[in-house]
Amino acid sequence: MKRNIYMILFVGMLFLSCEDYLDKAPESGLTTEEVFSKYENFRSFFDAVYTGTSNDDPSQGPSKWFAYNITTSYNLYLTQSDLRTTWEALTETADMGRINRQMIKYGQIESQLQWFTNYRVAPIMMSMFKTIRISNVALNNIHMLADADTETINDFKGQAFFVRAYSHFALLRIWGGMPYIDYAITADDVWDIPRLSNNETLKRVAADLDSAAFYFEKAGKMRRDPGPGETGHLNDPEQWRPNGVAAKALKGRALLYAASPLSNTNGQKDWQDAAIACWEAIKIAEQYEYALLPAADYKTNFVGAKYTNEQLWAWNHAGAPVGYTDRVNVQLLNNALRNHSTSPTPECPTQNMVDRYETVWGDPLFTAAERAEAVAKGHYHFQDPYANRDPRFYLNVLYNTAPVPGFGTAKIYFENVNGKRVYSEMLNQSHTGITQTGYYQAKYWNGMSVKNRITAYYTDPLIRLGELYLNYAEAANEAYGPNGSAPGATLTALQAVNKIRERIGMVPIQSRFTTSTELLRERIKNERTVELYGEGHHYFDIRRWKDAPRLMSEKSRMMTIEKVPVSDEYPTGYKYDDSGELPPTRQVAWTSDAMYYFPFPIAEENKMKNFAPNPRW
Repeated sequence: MKRNIYMILFVGMLFLSCEDYLDKAPESGLTTEEVFSKYENFRSFFDAVYTGTSNDDPSQGPSKWFAYNITTSYNLYLTQSDLRTTWEALTETADMGRINRQMIKYGQIESQLQWFTNYRVAPIMMSMFKTIRISNVALNNIHMLADADTETINDFKGQAFFVRAYSHFALLRIWGGMPYIDYAITADDVWDIPRLSNNETLKRVAADLDSAAFYFEKAGKMRRDPGPGETGHLNDPEQWRPNGVAAKALKGRALLYAASPLSNTNGQKDWQDAAIACWEAIKIAEQYEYALLPAADYKTNFVGAKYTNEQLWAWNHAGAPVGYTDRVNVQLLNNALRNHSTSPTPECPTQNMVDRYETVWGDPLFTAAERAEAVAKGHYHFQDPYANRDPRFYLNVLYNTAPVPGFGTAKIYFENVNGKRVYSEMLNQSHTGITQTGYYQAKYWNGMSVKNRITAYYTDPLIRLGELYLNYAEAANEAYGPNGSAPGATLTALQAVNKIRERIGMVPIQSRFTTSTELLRERIKNERTVELYGEGHHYFDIRRWKDAPRLMSEKSRMMTIEKVPVSDEYPTGYKYDDSGELPPTRQVAWTSDAMYYFPFPIAEENKMKNFAPNPRW
């Protein structure tokens, strides 16, 4: 028997989200028909999914950044909010921010839950139900739109199907399977709507995304801007809106989740469906001339360019370049670079994450045994740990001795002077926001600092082509094996993952890991963790793989660095020790399988008679 879920909070969202706009119509001399029959009014109503709706809590003020709309679910939106955390920082891969936010990753969520449901910073739950409601009302009334051409009407339809699908997917990743709301609920409708399983919800998401792609194609919006080499490339004023290629890409992602261990109900068939959908998305992306950026431009997917040709759908923070004092840098830029002594710790990769970066020869370094094997080969040195690593390490991690404009090099060490411990510039003990791990995040950093006062675009690549190849590689490996491929595909699982490595300058996966699905599976997981670090995937990946109980039960480690005289033992002049563990208040833990999903607000649970909630942590 399916569980029932549909809290009064949700119903208020779904039934009333458009009422603010419609209730004001009589005051403006507008009828409901005029709201939906005129293009400007229709657009104003629908675009609330992206830029509205206003915050319903007057005590929180008018700040746009926590209005209820689809952007609250974007990874970079969470990063630039004052929640002082990122999705990665809720896993073993990173540490950051206010200590009370760290509670989530060691199994205590109740005091933090409001931030993700209905209270300013990242009200994802309330926002997604509002955007679902708006999409359904728009689809229900679009036949009234009289002063728009067919292409515009089809574009609205495509966006409405896309937003409805995306919003359900965003809810599922955090709270699990949901009722699939595909009509505008009225006061006369039954409000206790059955809660679908994960697999059922994701299949409904995929179906809506097919509908979105159908209408986007009819509207000529498979991509928003002209292709490479054409006037206006990457510069369409509405490039932030979703498009047909993004719809096919998100469908592939949804079916990958449906096939994963946490949600799979049809065995190999689910993996085959995911592989086919991911390959279809790749071919359509290539047809519309999206491409992987060369290694030299790789970081512009995240910082330094408003949009890139690898991004199938993206959201730009602030819409313009910002400086080192912007709020996004409170989360991402280390406080020595900002010269801000009281800000919380920004995102700092753990040693666990640093160990994910292979050697340039493709040797894994994640476990102690793997590191010892690399040492035996002469490919790794414990006292020169940053030499000969995956190029993405140098792009994503600010490590001791890394080049820093204006600072010379990063100084993340201490030294003993006359028996006293003296800390370096980037471990200034008077700063509250110094790293606890020995590293700072560099993926979203272009060299700006108080000593290099440049500006930069910050862009969230909501879906990019690099992810598509990894999605396909994972699904094809599970469905057809390392050297198998989806029907009609020209890439095998192994070739797809190696395409991502080749782009950045890495060697192919070592042949010893390519002889079975099981062996390649672990390399694909590692590749996703490295390639997509900082983009908000890892938190959800380790849950859909059901790897979270293991990874979140291992201690998060740090690197301690002492400056010493150069010697045979310490050839770099530093003594590196990667055995230390983060303090208990910054550790991860897996206290129970309830942590696969967030619970629902308990006050709302109690309002419903037939509500079967998620387990509480």
